[in-house]
Amino acid sequence: MAVPKRRLSKCRRDRRRANWKLTVPGFVACPQCHEPMMPHRVCPTCGHYKGTQVVNNIAE
Repeated sequence: MAVPKRRLSKCRRDRRRANWKLTVPGFVACPQCHEPMMPHRVCPTCGHYKGTQVVNNIAE
């Protein structure tokens, strides 16, 4: 089993971990009610998906 011979410096360790960041989810405007929603999902405000009513009474 491989074991490091020397201890890694903080700089090298932190450089490796520099890209561990969260990304903001991409929101789009709903074509029916123009509220922000996640793409390829039912709109949480009006319940439409691809121009058709899929869910009734979702905002109540």
